[in-house]
Amino acid sequence: MADPCLSCGACCASFRVDFHVSDLENHSGGGVPVALTVPVTATLVRMRGTDDGPPRCIALEGEIGSAVRCTIYDRRPGPCRDFAPYAALNIGDEACARARRRHGLAPLGE
Repeated sequence: MADPCLSCGACCASFRVDFHVSDLENHSGGGVPVALTVPVTATLVRMRGTDDGPPRCIALEGEIGSAVRCTIYDRRPGPCRDFAPYAALNIGDEACARARRRHGLAPLGE
């Protein structure tokens, strides 16, 4: 079974992505390029584009619902790593379903 996230990307174009600065490349253990973020507070940053209307993460390439990829997948921040942990098994959660509906896609598992 193919990973539906590789053709979806709805979450990357639906939600604001805020995370701790420790996920940035200039901190130990982090890997998100600073240039792809905007500061929110002294300890919180946001992925560029996720605060736009409509939101779309700067690291997302491709067409939602067709073929997408995260340009920093191996270095993505915690909220992205933790989102929809069972999506690869074609099992979504309510946030995944909301994102997919927003882009005219059926929730996973339907």
